[in-house]
Amino acid sequence: MSIFDQPTDRRASDSIKWGKYAGRDILPLWVADMDFAAPPPVIAALQRRIEHGVFGYGGPWPSLTESVLAHLESQYDWRIEAEWLVWLPGLVSGLNIACRAVDGEVLTATPIYPPFLSAPHFSGRPLKRFELACTDQHWQWDSAARQAAVSDASRLFLLCHPHNPVGRCWTREELVDLANFAEQNDLIVCSDEIHCGLILDANRRHIPFASLSPDAAQRSITLMAPSKTFNIPGLGSAFAVIPDAGLRRRFAQAMQGIVPHTNILGLAATEAAYRDCDDWHGELIDYLAGNRDRVEAVVGTTAGVETSHVEATYLSWIDVRQLDLGKPAAHFEAHGLGLSDGADFGAPGWLRLNFGCTRATLDEALNRFVAACQKA
Repeated sequence: MSIFDQPTDRRASDSIKWGKYAGRDILPLWVADMDFAAPPPVIAALQRRIEHGVFGYGGPWPSLTESVLAHLESQYDWRIEAEWLVWLPGLVSGLNIACRAVDGEVLTATPIYPPFLSAPHFSGRPLKRFELACTDQHWQWDSAARQAAVSDASRLFLLCHPHNPVGRCWTREELVDLANFAEQNDLIVCSDEIHCGLILDANRRHIPFASLSPDAAQRSITLMAPSKTFNIPGLGSAFAVIPDAGLRRRFAQAMQGIVPHTNILGLAATEAAYRDCDDWHGELIDYLAGNRDRVEAVVGTTAGVETSHVEATYLSWIDVRQLDLGKPAAHFEAHGLGLSDGADFGAPGWLRLNFGCTRATLDEALNRFVAACQKA
C-alpha cells in the first residue's frame, strides 16, 4: 500500500476544500489542494522551527536560498543568481504584482486559471484573451488567434506553464515559438510555473521559459512555489525569479505597501521540500499518474463527456457540453460530486476534477461521476 492511500480526515478541519460542502454528502474534487499529508521532512522542519519559540519578522537565509538555486539547477538545468529572487506570500500575489509592474495591455489564453483573468482587472489593466486550440483532444497554441489578439498596446503575456486547467507540459518548440512572439511584439512574459514539479509523463520535462535564451530571460518574470507539489499552499511561500534588474526593481516597487512578508514557517517548509523530499516526490508522481489513468479510462468510456491526456498537474479538464446541462457544476453537486466550474476559467460547459486524493476517494468519485452523466 502506498503512503498516499492513507486517508486524512479533513472534514472537521480548517480545510476550505472540504468545508465548502460541510454536512452534505458531496466529495470535494474542486480546488487545487491535494488530500495528502506534507512530506515527513517538511513536517520535521516545521516542528524544529516551532520549537525555537520566537516568531518575529523574518526573511530568507543563506541555506534556504542555496536550496532553491540547487533545486532549479538539478531539476531543470536552470542556473540563476541569488539576487534574481523576490520572495512572495503566494503565487497569485505575483500575478497581480506583475500586472501592476508592467504598463499596458495584458494578453493571455483561455481556458485559464481564474486569477489570470482577475489580476489585470484588479490592477487597472485592459485584458485581451484568445482561445487555445484543441484538436483531437490535444491542446495547443492557436498562433493565428494569438496574433490577432496582440496589439501595439500589449506589454505583458501571462503564461501558465504547465497549464492549469488543460494539463499541458509545453514543449521546447512551443515555448520557443512563444518566446519569438514575445520578442517580436516586445512583451514581458510572466510565467506561472507553480505546477512544474508535477510532470506525470516520463517522456516530458519541465523547461522554465526563462531558461530558453538570454532574451527570454531578460523579458521574463517566473513565478514558482513548492505549494502544489508538496501540498503546503496554506503556508504561504512563493518566489519570483526576475533576471532583469530594471524589471525586478519595478516588481519590488509594485509590492510596496500591499504585500506582506513571506510566512517564516513557509520558508522553513520550502527549504526542506526542495532539499530533502526527492523520494517522497517520486512516489507522489507515480501515484498521481495512476490516478490520472483511472480518470481518463472512466471518462473515455462514459457517453457524452470527453477529456484530454493530462501531462502535468493533478487536474483533469472535462468537456461536458454534450450533456446539455444548464448548470454543469450544480448538476454534479446534486449527484454528490463537487467539481470546479469551467465558466470560472473562461470556458462554460467544462469541469475541472482534482484527482490529488486517495484511490478510494477517487474511485467513489468516479462512480458518482458516471451516475451523474447517466442522469443528465
